[in-house]
Amino acid sequence: MILSGKEIHKEIGKGINIEPYNKEQLNPNSYNLRLHQDLLVYENKELDMKKPNPTTPLTIPEEGLLLETGKLYLGRTIEHTETSKYVPMLEGRSSIGRLGLFIHVTAGFGDVGFNGFWTLEIFCIQPIRIYAGVEICQIFYHNIAGDYDTYKHGKYQNNKGIQASMLYKDFK
Repeated sequence: MILSGKEIHKEIGKGINIEPYNKEQLNPNSYNLRLHQDLLVYENKELDMKKPNPTTPLTIPEEGLLLETGKLYLGRTIEHTETSKYVPMLEGRSSIGRLGLFIHVTAGFGDVGFNGFWTLEIFCIQPIRIYAGVEICQIFYHNIAGDYDTYKHGKYQNNKGIQASMLYKDFK
């Protein structure tokens, strides 16, 4: 079952932490997360799964940043989230999707116990100007049934910012 917005609000500081938290970003069954000003782009046109791929940082200026098609941008949420007993999931907002902007290409599923910022895989169908601080995606929470282990030591746990793919660590 998906938690209602009212239940998300009740769980703040208990089973769910969102920092900073603003009740105005709460929806009937989700919470809107905002885009941070920092982005990363891969330097090489060809990427290799078995190796770290170098990235270059970008900053979204106040006047916005025009995204190019055919290019992957890695962003992150302003909000830091943590959950101790719910499965977090991330989806783009419909208003963002209707502009042809994809916020997470494949990675919207989180693990119970995740603690960190959400790295966003941003891709656009046509050039679009984006702005830091925009409510770009929404997080929602599922109950989990049965015994479970929490995510504690994964590659992306306790991150401090945007994280490029660390798939290469799976090959060791």
